[in-house]
Amino acid sequence: MNSMKNPDISIITATYNAANTLEPTLRSVEQQTCTKFEHLIVDGGSKDKTLSLVDAYIQRNPSLNISCVSEPDRGLYDALNKGIARAKGTYIVFLNAGDSFHSKDTLATVIEKMQQNPAVIYGETDLVDGERRFLRHRRLKAPKRLTWKSFQQGMLVCHQSFYARRDLVPTYDLQYRFSADFDWCIRVMKEAQRRHLPLVNTNEILTDYLSEGLTTQNHKASLNERFEIMAKHYGRLKTYLLHAWFAVRAVFKK
Repeated sequence: MNSMKNPDISIITATYNAANTLEPTLRSVEQQTCTKFEHLIVDGGSKDKTLSLVDAYIQRNPSLNISCVSEPDRGLYDALNKGIARAKGTYIVFLNAGDSFHSKDTLATVIEKMQQNPAVIYGETDLVDGERRFLRHRRLKAPKRLTWKSFQQGMLVCHQSFYARRDLVPTYDLQYRFSADFDWCIRVMKEAQRRHLPLVNTNEILTDYLSEGLTTQNHKASLNERFEIMAKHYGRLKTYLLHAWFAVRAVFKK
């Protein structure tokens, strides 16, 4: 493992029995043209071939800063909290098993934006299937100017395309099983506003998102959690009114 002490980016990948989806994620990391990163793999005690894939990945990339811990956890967001606790990078990004960087230059693009010392560096996301075939651009587009209030319109920036400065990040609230990332991003952006720090748009597609994830599989429960998260941050009445508008808008779009 590379002994680099202060990487620019900490990539955190949580895994659990992810042998069928993990390989494209690992390949996208090792193919990056910029290597100023650490890759922290937090495994929940997989029983399939996940750890064999990780071991092979580490063995074939001795020059990269890769580490893995495997132990039982309380789910995805508990695993990501463990990754946050271990991270040493200036910025943190989460790349789930099955997701991948959009191009070999993705991290180089992000690191170039770090010169502006923003709180968050963000971009667009494409959806792919299990064969890595392009499905569509993500329906919600990253706004030119992002603030914590932007998420009143939904999660406009995908979690995996949201690079947050490590000294700003909180831990995930484990009361949310499916949408803690939505709450987490809002809290990061609130802290950015409190410190008067900019949020910078790369205007690039940063991530290929596997359209078969935890939130996708639990869509209704995720929407219920997002409603409660919006009520917490924006007020319950305003959240009711926003959802009424979403429903009307959906009818007119048909």
